[in-house]
Amino acid sequence: MSPGAAGVAKSSFRDSNTPAPRPLRCRVVRPLPIERPGKIVCVGINYRDHAEEQGIEPPSAPVLFAKWPNGLIGPGDPIVIPPITKQVDYEAELAVVIGERIRGGSHENAREAVRGFLCLNDISARDLQFSDGQWTRAKSLDTFCPVGPRLVPRTEVPDPQVLAIRCLLNGEVMQDSTTANMVFTVAEIVAYASETMTLEPGDLIATGTPAGVGIFREPPVLLSDGDEVTVEIERLGALTNPVSAES
Repeated sequence: MSPGAAGVAKSSFRDSNTPAPRPLRCRVVRPLPIERPGKIVCVGINYRDHAEEQGIEPPSAPVLFAKWPNGLIGPGDPIVIPPITKQVDYEAELAVVIGERIRGGSHENAREAVRGFLCLNDISARDLQFSDGQWTRAKSLDTFCPVGPRLVPRTEVPDPQVLAIRCLLNGEVMQDSTTANMVFTVAEIVAYASETMTLEPGDLIATGTPAGVGIFREPPVLLSDGDEVTVEIERLGALTNPVSAES
């Protein structure tokens, strides 16, 4: 070893008076009820009652945005609120899992491309969402995409447009609607998305949330440490997650 190399090697050792680096935080991650998707496509303002509670008109075409896969957690996993946000909200949603590759599909092809359905909670950092003017960062924080309880095959859901959908916070019903209130149906959303992107098997689509989200209540009702939030959808079951503040 050259003298220079020895000096470098010696200097790489931590001095005894230097504080030890903080250990990395880790959490136990349970297996997801679905394969990890290549992309998560979300639809904004897709329930008539949700548009009404905001005092706006429903959109003339699906409003698409992205939610990144790092947010995925399963049933029972904690939704962790980091210090960067003070306004964390729930959104009960019907999620669609793609089963066949589709690009530029018709409504009929879109229905055939669906593998199945499950519950999704589109957790949203409202302060980030409103300050950014777009939605991706506010909806892609770690743990902000609970899904479950299981993937229900398309054959077990004859009509995804007639399903009751609810969200409960600490046992109290906050959202209570039906997928019949969607502005755009599942088939219309899949076909529309496939016009501009190839949807691959395993891709996940969140189809929007009904009225009753916390931020538009008077006063607002937002998630906090110790809460428990549940998304219930007819035929699909219930997805429940605790909420904790990052320490």
